[in-house]
Amino acid sequence: MSGPDERLDTIGDYPSGVLLIFIGVALLMSVFLVALDMTIVATAIPRITDEFKSIDEVGWYGSAFFLTLAAFQSTWGKLYRYCNLKFSFLIAGLIFELGSLMCGIAKSSTTLVAGRAITGFGAAGLFGGSYTIIAFIASPEKRPAYTGLVGTAYAIASVAGPLLGGVFTDTISWRWCFLINLPIGGVALGLILLLFKPPTSARPTEAPLREIILQLDLPGTIIVLACLLCFLLATQWSGVTRTWDSPNVIAVWVSFAGLLLAFILIQIRQQERAALIPRILRQRALAGVCAFAFFQNGTNFLVTYYLPIYFQVIMGATAAQSGIYNFPLIVGSCVCAALSGILIVRIGYYTPFMAFGSALFLVGAGLLYTLDINTPLKYSIGYQVILGVGQGIGIQMAVITAQAYSRVQDLSASTAIVLFFQMMGGTVCVSMGQSTFSNRLVKDLASRAPWINAESVLGTGTTELRTAFPAGDVRLILESYMFGLRDTFALSAALTGCSFVASWVAPIRSIKSLGEADTSISV
Repeated sequence: MSGPDERLDTIGDYPSGVLLIFIGVALLMSVFLVALDMTIVATAIPRITDEFKSIDEVGWYGSAFFLTLAAFQSTWGKLYRYCNLKFSFLIAGLIFELGSLMCGIAKSSTTLVAGRAITGFGAAGLFGGSYTIIAFIASPEKRPAYTGLVGTAYAIASVAGPLLGGVFTDTISWRWCFLINLPIGGVALGLILLLFKPPTSARPTEAPLREIILQLDLPGTIIVLACLLCFLLATQWSGVTRTWDSPNVIAVWVSFAGLLLAFILIQIRQQERAALIPRILRQRALAGVCAFAFFQNGTNFLVTYYLPIYFQVIMGATAAQSGIYNFPLIVGSCVCAALSGILIVRIGYYTPFMAFGSALFLVGAGLLYTLDINTPLKYSIGYQVILGVGQGIGIQMAVITAQAYSRVQDLSASTAIVLFFQMMGGTVCVSMGQSTFSNRLVKDLASRAPWINAESVLGTGTTELRTAFPAGDVRLILESYMFGLRDTFALSAALTGCSFVASWVAPIRSIKSLGEADTSISV
């Protein structure tokens, strides 16, 4: 049983005044950039596919980033526990900047995907590190509000990404979607370097180098990377470039299942050295918020990635216009993310925020399913307001709840585990969405217009569709595109339903009572 002296609210030693403000600004900038990279390519993808002729690799532009962002969350969490918090954070930032530069100067689709993977590796450290530092610089009663501010920055960036991506793509170049990270990231890292002094409570846990290496669970990380890679290949190939019963497709699906089982067994065997510590995951609250984070983040990014395609392909909007059309989602999400961080401090109960946010998003995703090629713009705008409010209400509840239940020694590990599932949701669900979209497009074209080569459609940049094919075929292609998009929106609704169910798994308790409460409740 964990007593109050072991809990996160005993940390103390908090900075204040101007120093706290500047450190907070640096962390907000860091989270902003990470979240921006999750979605900024959404509106740039059509232009990127025009340049690289790579519509069949659309899923990789998002998934490559999410793959390393998710897989290395726990690795960075362990590094923050056993190494200097400040310098580990700075190293993560430098890796993030290097990957961004690589993306910005990429001359091929393969280089861009590799750069996205490197950026995701650094982003994993920045993202988890920002939440960890906040927990050490904010007092317990203020921590949810500060986390709410981080949630606001996260929400602003994740849904403003398509807008900024559209502006850069139309006015300068899609490459600035990545190069913008260099100056902003440089300022954020400079502030941390000059101003942040880790408190005594954040001092590294002493351990031999061999033990630190074992704690990183490198075999588990490598296996989860291989597992995700097999999943991404399987969803990219199945029914699109290869038939479902082809040897290659069967091989990657079998490999995925085998690697997933191996990863689970390794985590059970490793115990405290595992990337996902079983003792922490056995806590009912942590298990619940991890499931919620997986499904909620996955459905958020499905909508964020595929709404711009709807606006640009179906409605004929430019990249900048499609970003502007996303503005209602931005406003709703940002306002509600900030309000939810303030309200939970007063209300204390996290379950209503997760459940109500999921319910609203489910309604919005269901309404997106009703869109077609003739739907007036005002309807998609209105639907986004509902989506934005639902997204903002629940976007930070998983991290807030996990940190409220965490003991000091489990802080970085618990935060990393929640973020692992949150980012894994983005990786898996964006890939599932790409597979769903492509399979339906191929199937519908085969029945609607068998003379049109589906691979040619998939290989054509989305902004070139209206000029690359005969006028008589364009409408048929757009109708097939719409069916693919509707299936993707239906998938989003189904995933949101799962997040609603997951929101009720954690005990219905107030975080105000956790200072004296036993946090060892198991599933």
